[in-house]
Amino acid sequence: MSTRKIAFSLFMIAAFLLGACGGGAPSSEAPVEEAPAEEAPAYEEYAAPAAEEPASTYRAEGESYSDSVGQSAPSGAPGTSGSNQPQGKRDSDDEPTDMFFEDYGTNPIIDTEDDHLSTFALDVDTGSYTVMRNYLNDGNLPPEDSVRVEEYVNYFEQGYELPPAHQAFAIHLDGGPSPFTQTERYEMMRVGIQGYDVSDRDRKDVSLTFVIDVSGSMDMDNRLGLVKRSLEMLVEQLGRGDQVSIVVYGSNARVVLDPTSASDKGEILDAIYSLRSEGSTNAEAGIKLGYKTAMRAYEHDSINRVILLSDGVANVGQVEANAILDEVDHYVDEGITMATFGFGMDNYNDTLMEQLADNGDGFYAYIDDTSEARRLFVDDLTGSLQTIAMDAKVQVDFNPEVVSRYRLVGYENRDVADEDFRDNSVDAGEIGAGHSVTALYEVKLYNNAHGRVATVHLRWEDPDTHQVVEIEKDIYSSDFERDFHDADPYFQRAVVVAEYAEILGDSYWAEDSDLDDVYDEARWLEEYFYREEAMEEFVDLIKKARSEMRW
Repeated sequence: MSTRKIAFSLFMIAAFLLGACGGGAPSSEAPVEEAPAEEAPAYEEYAAPAAEEPASTYRAEGESYSDSVGQSAPSGAPGTSGSNQPQGKRDSDDEPTDMFFEDYGTNPIIDTEDDHLSTFALDVDTGSYTVMRNYLNDGNLPPEDSVRVEEYVNYFEQGYELPPAHQAFAIHLDGGPSPFTQTERYEMMRVGIQGYDVSDRDRKDVSLTFVIDVSGSMDMDNRLGLVKRSLEMLVEQLGRGDQVSIVVYGSNARVVLDPTSASDKGEILDAIYSLRSEGSTNAEAGIKLGYKTAMRAYEHDSINRVILLSDGVANVGQVEANAILDEVDHYVDEGITMATFGFGMDNYNDTLMEQLADNGDGFYAYIDDTSEARRLFVDDLTGSLQTIAMDAKVQVDFNPEVVSRYRLVGYENRDVADEDFRDNSVDAGEIGAGHSVTALYEVKLYNNAHGRVATVHLRWEDPDTHQVVEIEKDIYSSDFERDFHDADPYFQRAVVVAEYAEILGDSYWAEDSDLDDVYDEARWLEEYFYREEAMEEFVDLIKKARSEMRW
């Protein structure tokens, strides 16, 4: 342990002993006041049975409830989160409350002799990163259980070349030594998947059904207000061949806009901006009616998607993601996918939003400001709407003669059994046009070993032809750079971002790292990515996180 860490630890112990002599007043959070339900217009309406004792929010099995303190598992064992980092303002009175996240643990190191195969579903979600950004911009550390490392990594551009013409995907592989392992040398291996791009002009027509949460908890500018501004951006990008339907839900669900051509933008925007908050939160009713409406608006040769915009709270009817989607999975089988977009802090359910997207063959993003809405709905509209691969999964076959052990960094909730890799009935991940997906492995090579490190297999279903395709690519020890700073800057950034996430998530494997080291590497990379706003912002977020940890 460094001198800096020892000194800091002594400081924290002293602070704790001093704090133990006094007492703290209980936090006084005012309950969210729900607006009275307005009289519903004469549209189609559906209401699920009310729960006998509605809970304020849903918590899944194994899910962590964050009132004001981020939860963590005991340290000291692989496969769990540790407690090596100071909690800083995780116990602050002004931290968001009633926040729900799920602890998926931390992947262990695997001996290649025991298991040389690593299999997981691809994931393009980014919600975990923007949740972190919102926490830090408000002066708080994100709860440890909110951190999903792969979503931090995949938030950033990776610099992969597009696949050759007439190919759907390209596999990109590279590696180099980790700058953060201190006791022995570990290599970092980057597995990159790049999908083909589709121009906005050439994308398919879309039939979108907005399912909008208008319950009392949404009555805030950073919730329903931001929803309206975000949808305005999206609607303005739609073409004449597209159509929009709108379903809202509070205590019950109703259709407020029948399928309408996107050429009638005024009518669509009038419907969006006329929405007002009302009642409790019957997410089940809203989603069921949303899928029913989407089926009524179904266009065979178009993209058919339900878009849920909510804070994730559900307190009436079914409140679990699996229970809700079990009632509409036949619509998913028909090709109607779901994308979920989260809004708001305080009384927010990240778990429900993520699981709904995963189970609905879509993706999850968290929108914390209009800039993020613009990134999703303007800059990357086609990628957000048009799926180019269904049930996409990766299997990495490590060479036991070269690789001693390995660890998949992140993707804890996207694990797929090795034997299910070629089982086409097993649900996996979806990838949008032009999207890339990155996974990082920490690998230990045998001394003086040379040759094939691993073979990476990618398997997916074409959403148009329903043909299942599999491709593969090898990576060799000669593909690994000898020095970290000689590697591709995009690779370097992915490694730095992953380490940052593991520190915030209190990973057992980052116990010897600190944000000073991460900051130094990020500052060096900032010179390479000097024109990239996301990189400048990332460096600033590291500074904020470092400050909060020292607070």
